[in-house]
Amino acid sequence: MRVLLVEDDDDLRFGVAAALRSGGLAVDEASDLPGADEALFVTAYDCAVFDRMLPSGDAAAYVESLRRDGRSVPVLFLTARDTVDDRVEGFARGGDDYLVKPFAVPELVARVRSLCRRSQAVRPALQCVADLEVDTARRQVRRAGVLLSLTPREFAVAELLASRADQAVSRTELIERCWDEMAEPRSNVVEVLVSQLRRKLGEPPLIHTVRGVGYRLAPPGT
Repeated sequence: MRVLLVEDDDDLRFGVAAALRSGGLAVDEASDLPGADEALFVTAYDCAVFDRMLPSGDAAAYVESLRRDGRSVPVLFLTARDTVDDRVEGFARGGDDYLVKPFAVPELVARVRSLCRRSQAVRPALQCVADLEVDTARRQVRRAGVLLSLTPREFAVAELLASRADQAVSRTELIERCWDEMAEPRSNVVEVLVSQLRRKLGEPPLIHTVRGVGYRLAPPGT
């Protein structure tokens, strides 16, 4: 799941982005509305997090313009404006959630993940392929009942492949959904991670290479 974080305070943006990445999310960063506009133009995000008051303007007015243009990306506002009227205005202008500063980082990560799930097609929290279970609610993966220890990025790839079980997922889509702008598209990050994930999932293999396309999660022998 990929998130856009728009915050002009460098220290806060760095800390929030690190927390979201540690939660298994791919995060792109912008410090102003023009940067956010450019990012939203080129990338389909599962969620966007906006500091409400930016030097380049009120993010609520910008989000309102997105909604007029038919853009439906879920939005969470981060702001020090904490009155009831402020919160009501934020929702009225297109926000989906509203978190007042100072905030607890674990709560922010949980709220962002919830908004990301809203943007995706409804699917069961527990996805099974052969004897593999991917529990998106608990962020756990089991094979033959054994809990596996995956990194946040490995879980993100397993989650995406499981959501498209028996279908080929391209390398490009894996990069776009599971990595962020810090990834080098021409590097072999996908191949390395898939190789690591295959080893952790064990035998018989469930991740199959689709030549010229990408990877497919499917029962052995299919």
